[in-house]
Amino acid sequence: MRVLVAGASGVIGRRLVPLLTAVGHDVITLSRSTGGPDMLDRDAAVRAVRRIAPDVVVNMLTAIPAALNPRTLARDFELTNRLRTEGTRHLLEAAPDARHIAQGLAFAYRPAEGLAGEDAPLWSDAPAQFAPNVRAMVELERLTVGAGGLVLRYGHLTGPGSIYDKDGSTTAAVLAGRMPIVGDGGSVFSFTHAHDAATAVVAALDRNASGVLNVVDDTPMAVRDWLPAFARKLGAPAPRRVPAFVAKLAVGGFGVAFMTRLRGADNSRARLVLNWRPRHASFLDDQE
Repeated sequence: MRVLVAGASGVIGRRLVPLLTAVGHDVITLSRSTGGPDMLDRDAAVRAVRRIAPDVVVNMLTAIPAALNPRTLARDFELTNRLRTEGTRHLLEAAPDARHIAQGLAFAYRPAEGLAGEDAPLWSDAPAQFAPNVRAMVELERLTVGAGGLVLRYGHLTGPGSIYDKDGSTTAAVLAGRMPIVGDGGSVFSFTHAHDAATAVVAALDRNASGVLNVVDDTPMAVRDWLPAFARKLGAPAPRRVPAFVAKLAVGGFGVAFMTRLRGADNSRARLVLNWRPRHASFLDDQE
């Protein structure tokens, strides 16, 4: 198949392109870092995609900063959220007859007990700094699924190029002792290694799946469990414990919610529908 990967220079895209090529697909990439069109420029984006005439469009469009600040998250994700809405509309307009597979989020579920399946509600009343991200994801999913496409909801990305990589911002914070356990550390993180994110796309190309699927590892972990274990693995100081009200002064409401209220995701449906299995069953596995 002729597969267009939009956003091919991202953490997932760099793993995805060689995998698609290895299994015999004709892969064309678009990214700003390699001189591709501005996907927010409707005319330029539509012209470029129509010239390619893809059978499949893989939408990995993001512009996520290397380091994230929970107090300025809405501002920092403004461009990414536009790519997820306007950019998605441009891709769909340019290739209405292609199959569309898009990158979603598996950690935008409304807080609740237990792991979230795909039918669980998203966090529509999220804290102000995260709310624009959720609205953008809702729109991306509405557009993609409405066109008969598939959204792969990924967890917290790990592996090469991620914030958990050896040079990543989270790793640096843990090494410096600057990432405490906030409150009860109750946020449950579902992680997704970049390789496993890519293999899910490859698997999806062989199946007529649509809708949304959680593509996460097999071992959701609360912050109070994974953060100390990650610190030990790095040889870093043990994380301090900080009361939520104190942390709020430094990182704001969403920063506290990120560490105390996120809900993990269940990958059973993706395993069944895609016959997909994560190579990295746990975040604490080897990250390479």
